[in-house]
Formats: sequence, structure tokens, C-alpha cells
Amino acid sequence: MTDTHKHDENCNHDHEHIHDAEDLITLIDDEGNEVLFRIHLTIDGQEEFGKDYVLLYEASTPEGDEVELLAYAYEQADGESEGRLMEIETEAEWDMIEEVFNTFEAEEEL
Repeated sequence: MTDTHKHDENCNHDHEHIHDAEDLITLIDDEGNEVLFRIHLTIDGQEEFGKDYVLLYEASTPEGDEVELLAYAYEQADGESEGRLMEIETEAEWDMIEEVFNTFEAEEEL
């Protein structure tokens, strides 16, 4: 899933834009470069799919610009600071992520 979201002072994601080290993830791109991403939204999918999900955007995106969101399933072992990102495998997972994202965005616009 890639989606866009207007990232500005009006986005009101009080729990998503705390901007501390826990909100950041470093990924390695296709050329081996480290790219810093910020967590936009986490989704608990344990009950339905047995895994959790995360929506990320590139941390270097200037305030006020639209961002491209990347979606991944993730696993994190208890007590571990690092987890493992995985591709999303099924249409049912994508549908659930899209529904949660749309609900989240609609609530933020209120």
C-alpha cells in the first residue's frame, strides 16, 4: 500500500507525531543506503491475522508536504528493541489496513 497523507500542523496525530527515537525506523534501500522513516500509524492485527502492521513515511519529508506511506507487517520479539518488517501477503490484510487507515484519517479531520 502506498498512500498519501498531508503532513502538516493540522494533521493532529498526537500519538503518532511525538518525534522521539521510538518513532523512527532505518531501512536500507535498493542501493544499500540507509533511509530514516517515521512511524505514521501502527495497527494491531494479532486477533485477525496474527501479526501487527506499520505505516511509515520518509522522515526527511518537509513539514507541510504530502508523504508517501509504505505499509508492512512486522514482528517484534518481547523485550527486543528491533523487529522484522515483512511484505503484506493477502488482499484481506490490505483491506483491513486500508479500512483502519481511512477511519484514522477521517477521525483526524474532525
